[in-house]
Amino acid sequence: MLSTRCFHSLHHLINNNLCSGSNNNNKKPFLLKFKPKPHFSLASAPVSRTLSHSQSQIMDKSKTQQLGLGFSQKAYSPPSWATRLSPIPSGVVSLAHLPTPIHKWNLPGLPDSTEVWLKRDDLSGMQLSGNKVRKLEFLLADAVAQGADCVITIGGIQSNHCRATAVAAKYLNLPCHLILRTSKALVDQDPGLTGNLLVERLVGAHVHLISKEEYAAIGSETLTNILKETLLSEGRKPYVIPVGGSNSLGTWGYIEATREIEQQACHTRLKFDDIVVACGSGGTIAGLSLGSHFGTLKAKVHAFSVCDDPDYFYNYVQGLIDGLNAGVNSRDIVNIQNAKGLGYAINTSEELKFVKEIAMATGVVLDPVYSGKAAYEMKKDMAQNPTKWEGRKVLFIHTGGLLGLYDKVDHLAPLVENWSRMDVHESVPRKDGTGKMF
Repeated sequence: MLSTRCFHSLHHLINNNLCSGSNNNNKKPFLLKFKPKPHFSLASAPVSRTLSHSQSQIMDKSKTQQLGLGFSQKAYSPPSWATRLSPIPSGVVSLAHLPTPIHKWNLPGLPDSTEVWLKRDDLSGMQLSGNKVRKLEFLLADAVAQGADCVITIGGIQSNHCRATAVAAKYLNLPCHLILRTSKALVDQDPGLTGNLLVERLVGAHVHLISKEEYAAIGSETLTNILKETLLSEGRKPYVIPVGGSNSLGTWGYIEATREIEQQACHTRLKFDDIVVACGSGGTIAGLSLGSHFGTLKAKVHAFSVCDDPDYFYNYVQGLIDGLNAGVNSRDIVNIQNAKGLGYAINTSEELKFVKEIAMATGVVLDPVYSGKAAYEMKKDMAQNPTKWEGRKVLFIHTGGLLGLYDKVDHLAPLVENWSRMDVHESVPRKDGTGKMF
């Protein structure tokens, strides 16, 4: 059993009311690289990592510095069409298993001549699976460049981003502090080992619990600053990553992903008309929208917001875009629709039934919080407005989050009662030791 000492409430930190920040401008370009397990591709024509990922495409070998233990230091160069953006990151940490495959997704009940293809960012690495690792490649590069010796981030109790941050930080030998919001009734209890919490606590993340009420009243920025000041007072050098890794620097994760999609589409001779993705913090849709707009894809980006409303995300994404001096309006490059339903991480029985039916029909397991809601609303829109989608090639980005299903097992159990005891007739010969129990 994990000790309850690995988590605590933030009450005492809030009472200290520490809100000032630190400043460290000692940035330098670098890339930390480990060797991931080989990936597989389900696309009609496989794309090798050497074809599409920045490691081999955009790094100047003359700028490489070996750091030992298989890690190296390299500079980042953006796609040519992204050089108009500013600031451009100086370095990138190679953490994900890239490129993630693209394959046909045979969804039932599509409009006439509509094709849906699936970008499997849920396969970006086992503990790191999902879209968040692409942002972390840039954010953690900046953390190391600034000389940070620990990382802070914040999210919900089953945050995929927090889990990915905890694992990625461990890869780089950086202690990780997670501020996780939970119900008022549970804030002083051991948070348990369900889903993402199990991975976070196995890799040694420091879990700080905050009630949803305090989170709503204080805000994520103030909470992370409180913890940052506490760590600074202890002589640490913390680096704060915002909710979902969604700031202008993190946006580069999906600007770079757009280059990857461009190369895969070119190799497989696919031309996508639409890109569909869930939206939970804004960074992914900002990167995809900028990449599709400025790059060669020119696909219409559809985002389905699973928390807050479309107006909030149009404004938030505009801030990320302005932070890169892109000179475009968010409403011109992305269409945001509401998929919140009952609320963030809260599902209707129809949504969970949809997740189960898609798994049964296609073998693809969607998470219930992000891609599950986005796919549910996409299919509903296709049914209500079939002419809008007829004859189009749609690329759906699966952003991961499979561990979130473990938080829904009680709700899913009535949907998967397909089991029975196997009856073997008494006439079948039996002899002890015949069956080997491997």
